[in-house]
Amino acid sequence: MHESPSPDASTVVVIATGGTIAGTAARADDALGYRSGALSAADLLAAVPPLQGQAIEARTLARLDSCDMDFATWRALHGALVQALARPEVAGAVVTHGTDTLEETAYFLHRTLDTAKPVVLTAAMRPATALSPDGPQNLLDAVTVARAGAPVATVAEPALAGVLVVLGGTVWDGAQLRKLHGWRVDAFGGGDAGPLAVLEQGVLRRFRAAPRRPLHPGAAALLARDPVDWPVVEIVTSHAGARGATLDALAGAGAQGLVIAGTGNGTVHHELRAAAQRALAAGVRVVRASRCLAGGVVGAPADALPSYGMLTPVQARIELMLDLLAGA
Repeated sequence: MHESPSPDASTVVVIATGGTIAGTAARADDALGYRSGALSAADLLAAVPPLQGQAIEARTLARLDSCDMDFATWRALHGALVQALARPEVAGAVVTHGTDTLEETAYFLHRTLDTAKPVVLTAAMRPATALSPDGPQNLLDAVTVARAGAPVATVAEPALAGVLVVLGGTVWDGAQLRKLHGWRVDAFGGGDAGPLAVLEQGVLRRFRAAPRRPLHPGAAALLARDPVDWPVVEIVTSHAGARGATLDALAGAGAQGLVIAGTGNGTVHHELRAAAQRALAAGVRVVRASRCLAGGVVGAPADALPSYGMLTPVQARIELMLDLLAGA
């Protein structure tokens, strides 16, 4: 377990990976035709006057549109965070990211990063050049949480540590984040659990502590591998008229694991169920999740495929990758 921040720790390390928060467009009224990741971490900080003069270190790790997030960047980000958080003067870290795969990166870090300090992911739905960009306020809030998020927990001040996400003045548990809307500023939620805290005029009002969970036993094995050799796990959606041939093709193309995003409470079309049995017989792991954004898979008939409960399909994909390496 990494050390908790010392009482006088005050430095926040900001690591930029690109995304809309760092995007620029030719016109202020263009919220779609922008270039993601155009700005550096230093550029983002310079646009937030209240952060000037604070103990902040900036690093630009990548300039990705997060729809193109890749395993190599995940591993590099993990390594950068481990290095930063090991320093006693660092109170916490902030990661700026695109919104498209924010929930995936948050879950990956949640399952692989061992820290008692806050790691706060933040993003924006509007580019930095928009008439009213949301990125600067989100970055200010994220730095506030990173610096103040992990006191000694009390009933009045529950600790906010581990992987967190701050957007729109709300603090979410990184393990439960999901994107709910394609373009609105209030695009994210935290499932049935709700938010951990909110920021009011820069002051944290905490509702509950961030849950502490053990690292996945496959985390070390995953991070030790070259990302090109990480387990191949694909997602197949169950829907009206689903074809088993789709799942057969993925299994035949080398998938080691398959997540079926089932309808409702994880139900699966009979064609996919039959194909799943063929995949299982060939040694491919198959699990279920629900394609619904709220809730998950509760219970199971005796002959049902195994499920990952409340995990979303993209979370289940990461969990299965780790399970395959842990031999679970």
